[in-house]
Amino acid sequence: MKKLLHSPLATGLLLIMLSVTAIIMENTAADGLYHQLVHASLGGWPVEKVVNDVLMSIFFLLVGLEIKRELLSGKLAQWDQRILPGAAALGGMLVPAACFVFFNHDNPQALNGWAIPSATDIAFSLGVLAMMGDKVPPSLRVFLAALAIIDDLGAVIIIAAFYTHSLSLIMLGGAAAVTLCLIIMNKSGVKSLSAYLLTGMLLWYFVYHSGVHATVAGVILALSIPHTARTHAQFSPLSRLEVKLSPWVAFLIVPVFGFVNAGVNLKGISAEQLLSPIPVGIALGLFVGKQLGVATVSWLLIRLRMARMPEGATAVQFYGVAILCGIGFTMSLFIGGLAFPGDDVMQSELKVGVLAGSALSALAGLIFLKLATVSRHNEQVA
Repeated sequence: MKKLLHSPLATGLLLIMLSVTAIIMENTAADGLYHQLVHASLGGWPVEKVVNDVLMSIFFLLVGLEIKRELLSGKLAQWDQRILPGAAALGGMLVPAACFVFFNHDNPQALNGWAIPSATDIAFSLGVLAMMGDKVPPSLRVFLAALAIIDDLGAVIIIAAFYTHSLSLIMLGGAAAVTLCLIIMNKSGVKSLSAYLLTGMLLWYFVYHSGVHATVAGVILALSIPHTARTHAQFSPLSRLEVKLSPWVAFLIVPVFGFVNAGVNLKGISAEQLLSPIPVGIALGLFVGKQLGVATVSWLLIRLRMARMPEGATAVQFYGVAILCGIGFTMSLFIGGLAFPGDDVMQSELKVGVLAGSALSALAGLIFLKLATVSRHNEQVA
């Protein structure tokens, strides 16, 4: 049981359970209770806003910590380790976005959601891969984790660059001043986590009121927290904070986000809406675009000998992992909320697309990996 609670599988299962619960409640007699929970007031803010602006800032703080650690002392510390997942992540963002644009090119409002299928949900995808146990080489888990982390970095850049509205120069100036303060603290050798977190709260306030999405503050704070490249890296302030935050994010923030945002009312959606450009573009972007983008770019790099196939993995197993990259879920729902704020119809359509594309990717990827394992076993026996 203890081993299960510390595995990606537990996080993925909890996320799925709460998300499915939200969908069931939204489409049954419990819909009133669901709305009461989501729109209840916490300190004058609706629960939905607290989750999306405050708790998700903590989620992105952890994402930023993971990115910095991996770049300095982890799976992405060397350039040859970054090439394959980095290029695959880029292909896995561009092709799904192009797929969405193809279906929605004649609708300027819908085009605002071009980035929705470009994301990969690290918790969900690693959770599904964990269902394979030791039948999948560890190198593929490393590849998927690295790709998802780089993908998250891309999502942060997209959010900051394309989903920022009505900027406040005064608040931006305040955020810049606090960021400079964090940099000075880092360069001066300040190791106190409390000092960084208190300064980070001030940074969050300025970023929130600047027009840039508040979650960007979490990443900026993470990148300022000290971490030694190799020696005693596990005792650095960054590593200590990452260890403290990980269980809270895995077992509270991500599942709660899924519960609050996955609830889609299917009763009011017609067949015509289900097949409209937005859900189709998102679903196909995740399920088809992701695997094609990841696999094609990876194949080219390996073919040109610019990168190597993950150790011990077959081409079929690798493609199965490429399919799992289409599980967008948390990040796709989050970006969708920024793309279509206040539009209930588009919100419902994007949720249908994200749920469909993510579910197809999870099921197809799992089946593909199962078949690949059976095929490899038969070859070894023969």
